[in-house]
Amino acid sequence: MENGFDRKKIKQIKELLLLVAVITLVLLYRQELLHAAGVCVTIFKPFIYGGIMAFILNIPMNFIEKRLLHNWRRKGTEKMKRSTSIVLSILFITLILVLVIGTIVPHLAKTVVELGNKIPPFIESTMEILEDLAVQYPQLADNVAQLQSINIDWDAVMDYAVQFMKSGASDMLASTAVIAGNIIGGALNFCIGFVFAIYILAGKETLENQGRRILSAYLKPRQEKAVLNVLSLLNRNFSNFVSVQCLEAIILGTLFVISMTILGLPYALMIGVLIAFTALIPIVGAFIGCVVGAFLILVDSPIKAVVFVVLFFVLQQLEGNLIYPRVVGNKVGLPAIWVLMAVSVGGSLFGVPGMLFFIPLVSTLYALLRDSVNERNGRKQENGKSQRAQGGNNRNRGHNDKNRTSAKREAGKAGNETEE
Repeated sequence: MENGFDRKKIKQIKELLLLVAVITLVLLYRQELLHAAGVCVTIFKPFIYGGIMAFILNIPMNFIEKRLLHNWRRKGTEKMKRSTSIVLSILFITLILVLVIGTIVPHLAKTVVELGNKIPPFIESTMEILEDLAVQYPQLADNVAQLQSINIDWDAVMDYAVQFMKSGASDMLASTAVIAGNIIGGALNFCIGFVFAIYILAGKETLENQGRRILSAYLKPRQEKAVLNVLSLLNRNFSNFVSVQCLEAIILGTLFVISMTILGLPYALMIGVLIAFTALIPIVGAFIGCVVGAFLILVDSPIKAVVFVVLFFVLQQLEGNLIYPRVVGNKVGLPAIWVLMAVSVGGSLFGVPGMLFFIPLVSTLYALLRDSVNERNGRKQENGKSQRAQGGNNRNRGHNDKNRTSAKREAGKAGNETEE
């Protein structure tokens, strides 16, 4: 027993020393590790894109297979069922993108033309307001006169502009080549990733079976079960987050279109679609649409821009306090404070993809920690109850022993009295 206890302690010390050594090496060579990770990401970028596409397409594909094509159960229709579901999922995502782009781009082009026509009158009215202020406050006119009296060496400015154009021309050519290379590389990565995603979706059961066999070969049954539980939780959290976030964005955009149309605000459809699209980014996304929409309406009418900002905050409160809890519910299972932390940390590390990725990731970690804490506390309570019950049994046993001893003593005394 003592030797076994010593072996257990030695094993724990070895594991602790190994963990300390790994952490020390990571801290010492963090730059090299980050560079190596960047190289690996660059190499496997098409397959990362393909995995993301497959995960997104898998959500409507499961719905189509289980709800729309659930009657296709014959042997000959199984392959057709999968291929049909993949095609319909691709068409569904493509239709959404076409609707969003087809709604935003024409309205945006029309808005740019209108802004070009409205900005000069807006500047003239602003200058008239400034002139009125200068009449009311002469000190402002004196400051403007002082600014106008400043001598500017226009020859030096022109020489600097010429030098800037000469140096900028070569930089522009180099940047154009870089941009063209990035576009070609991005298109190639997208095509490879798309084909990879189709292969994943077509044989996802085979891939799942192969993954289970690998885990079963190299892990103990308890470890295998734990890994499968974590992966299942990750998949459920990511799927719920994507579907719920899309549904919430659609509801929020529809509310903006309806309310802006009722209030007579301009660009209702374009701003509603823009807010719905940017609302896919948690917490901060809708505010991006608010800023763009307020700027577009400001050129048309400052009063309407103020009305739009007030409407935005009203709908945000309605969405945050009524719609979000009812739509999302417990599907993500993460309190608001941890959502804010996940968005902040993910955004600071990886930008917008980090914001989207860290919420379900932190939700998974939160669920694992919560289950572990509840399990440990439950074990402690059970141990405490058993110890209290054991203590009560020992006290009862001692009390019974005392009673039996006293009874024997009384019986002995009675026997002695009888003999006398």
